[in-house]
Amino acid sequence: FSTLSALATLAYDGRRETFFKKEFFAALKIIDEGHITSENMKGSWAGAMGQVQFMPTSFNAYAVDYNNDGKKDIWNSRADALASAANYLKQANWDDTYTWGRQVTLPKDYDANISGLKLTKTLPEWQALGIRTFEGKSLPNVVLDASLIMPDGENGRIYLAYNNYKSIMRWNRSDYFATSVAHLSDAIKFRD
Repeated sequence: FSTLSALATLAYDGRRETFFKKEFFAALKIIDEGHITSENMKGSWAGAMGQVQFMPTSFNAYAVDYNNDGKKDIWNSRADALASAANYLKQANWDDTYTWGRQVTLPKDYDANISGLKLTKTLPEWQALGIRTFEGKSLPNVVLDASLIMPDGENGRIYLAYNNYKSIMRWNRSDYFATSVAHLSDAIKFRD
């Protein structure tokens, strides 16, 4: 989709007019600075752009010219896209001394209402509620805040999400996006 067309349409729609007008003018700034042409500025139906799906205001705040070619090119340059994503996460308080979270199992008859990103408990508190690692072992005895999330419902995958997961959610409020980025971070961190 043309980013400018998508943003103009959404601004005209009226439901989030102020937000999308701001994004539209931020997109014009990107073009004016020479990072991309209007014809090549492609994105989602909602205006998220490039390989990392930045909104234009996020681009203006966090995009990086990692390959030093004079352009912040999150559409065609893998180096710029990944460096921009890393910069965004760093600014969103990503702490690389911790992981994003872990897959866990619930005890039978667990009350699924005791979950969600707004509810935070320490690992020992989750342990006391019967939460175990995916392998069925005890959680680490570390005072680390976590939230129990169920992106696929209580019969799907269950995770204890740490603060790094919340950093990803600042980027995009979709659990599917956040868990995909989280698993990608694991693949990068633990590759041979």
